[in-house]
Amino acid sequence: MSIHIVLVRPEIHWNTGNAGRTCLAAGAALHLIEPLGFSIDARQVKRAGLDYWEHVDLRVWPSWGAFERELPALGEPYFFSTRATRLLWDLPLAAADSVVLIFGRETGGLPEDLHRRYPDRFATMPILSPHVRSLNLSTSVAIAAYEVLRQRRERASDNLRR
Repeated sequence: MSIHIVLVRPEIHWNTGNAGRTCLAAGAALHLIEPLGFSIDARQVKRAGLDYWEHVDLRVWPSWGAFERELPALGEPYFFSTRATRLLWDLPLAAADSVVLIFGRETGGLPEDLHRRYPDRFATMPILSPHVRSLNLSTSVAIAAYEVLRQRRERASDNLRR
């Protein structure tokens, strides 16, 4: 039962660092799709105070195409966008042994091409205020990762009751 968090062309190192911390805490792998808007070399990581970074299950991919070829082997993909209408809470995240949670870059989200090719795989986070356009990328990662854990825990409890 694995969780994969995918950041497509992330731009801000702090968001990626926070996503990495969430992945480590939740037992998830972090996939970064290049190009990145920052360096992840050891000096830059140390400067950012990411002392846990060496423990993150990190995989860096040279392009979306390279990652997408491996996607079927990783698990059930779910894409996140403020433009989606299906809510995160309505995703069957505990139904698959492995899930892949895919997030776009901070300033532009996921490419339009992915919206067209995977329309039934998109979900959004509920945002109740009209004054908020979107959630921070690392916040969204944390919400989605812990929703997977919550659903899996609920499913395990339901199975024990049967």
